[in-house]
Amino acid sequence: MNQRKRVVVGLSGGVDSSVAAYLLKEQGYEVIGMFMKNWHDESVTISNECPWMEDSTDAMLVAEKLGIPFQAIDLSEEYRARIVDYMFAEYKAGRTPNPDILCNREIKFDIFLKAAQKLKADFVATGHYCQKGEISIEGKPVYQLLAGADPNKDQSYFLCQLNQEQLSKALFPIGHLQKPEVRKIAKEQDLITADKKDSQGLCFIGKVRLPDFLQQQLKPKKGEILVIPEDLPVYKGTTLPENRAFENLDNEQLDAICLPIHYNITQGKTIGEHHGAHYFTVGQRKGLQVGGTGKPLFVIATDTTDNVIYTGLGETHPGLLRNGLFVKQEDVHWIREDLRLKVGESTRYQARIRYRQPLVGATLIQRSNGLYVIFDLAQKGIASGQFVAWYKDQESIGSGTIF
Repeated sequence: MNQRKRVVVGLSGGVDSSVAAYLLKEQGYEVIGMFMKNWHDESVTISNECPWMEDSTDAMLVAEKLGIPFQAIDLSEEYRARIVDYMFAEYKAGRTPNPDILCNREIKFDIFLKAAQKLKADFVATGHYCQKGEISIEGKPVYQLLAGADPNKDQSYFLCQLNQEQLSKALFPIGHLQKPEVRKIAKEQDLITADKKDSQGLCFIGKVRLPDFLQQQLKPKKGEILVIPEDLPVYKGTTLPENRAFENLDNEQLDAICLPIHYNITQGKTIGEHHGAHYFTVGQRKGLQVGGTGKPLFVIATDTTDNVIYTGLGETHPGLLRNGLFVKQEDVHWIREDLRLKVGESTRYQARIRYRQPLVGATLIQRSNGLYVIFDLAQKGIASGQFVAWYKDQESIGSGTIF
């Protein structure tokens, strides 16, 4: 059936995409391997290794071994415009971006997809650990983004910004496999990537330390680290109502629970100094270099305008733990458009605010200004600019950028 369906596989030079290409070939697809070169700014790589060249060579050798056509495509211009510039802008504004999610939405399933379609491809495929489902609603196909079968590797969170159009063209050939099975297939097929370590770090830069990378554009400047007491009056308004009837709350009450608190320097006391508030993120513990506090110190807020870092002592500090978050209306994204909430509606889903975090029950409340998400368990280190994704069982339903 797949005989003449053409698939372009994003060969990254890793084991996952190598096995994805092999499986598609086995299934009878016409497979083309394509390597995306997203980054070649040598000034920020850590070592003399040149990761993209090594990856590109490995990708080419895999294509050769599988007997499929191979080409490399340079997307570094688009990458800089859509991902790198966005990252700098977000950090500068004191938010914490997630470049991996953006990379999938803007690069792999947009620019790369368009390049594949120029090659008359029916689909693009990646080595992501997630699965695609298809159901019919009123006679029309609706595509589902489902978790990968390997719970340790499920990458559905990274794809939470895809839309129906993108999903309709996507294939995830290894999503039903466990990681060890993928390595076993690669070994059996004698693919050069079989024992290659999984790449760490950002989806593009390879071996780069984030602060080093940020320092190119965001210059270090000294500022104060303040510690905020646990009994700040503002924390009283953030507690949840006893009956948990959130739907009855007005926007002001929801704001108190879900919006980040803005601190000022009169509320805390100075306990150290830092080299730039824009290098720190909410929930961060390492890198503060303040000793003798007894309990561990966590970042609870950053102010990049006045260059101040606000911290709290211990994992249970009310500034570190939040019951809810807010997503502005223009940042709310539904993979399942048919399940989109109307203004005034609320529903229950499970949600996570970071990759590999266990899902936790949450109430979603749609108001005209945006979406309020209130968790069953308080969440640690909710950071503006990151993504919240909500699920029903194994299916990713939608996501949004945290305000």
